[in-house]
Amino acid sequence: MYMDAIILSKEQFLEFSSKLNEISDRLGSKPQNPSERFVDNQEFIMLMKISKRTAQAWRDEGKISFSQVGAKIYYKLSDVEELLKNHYRKSFAK
Repeated sequence: MYMDAIILSKEQFLEFSSKLNEISDRLGSKPQNPSERFVDNQEFIMLMKISKRTAQAWRDEGKISFSQVGAKIYYKLSDVEELLKNHYRKSFAK
């Protein structure tokens, strides 16, 4: 079995190397804002370990923002994090 050799000029090699680095950086980078991901009501209920009724009460009370498309309800993960931050109570025990 023979292998063919490909000869590149220095300029071609540097351009090729630069493009590979760019691709590698894009593949390795994290999304710009992962918190802007949406979860549906079922995922929210499972994530928070709450009932459908509790989720409904939180929406009715304005504790959590949501989007509704038809009968489907969605929440931004950033809003879920904000809900938890707003109800965070620091430990007072030492």
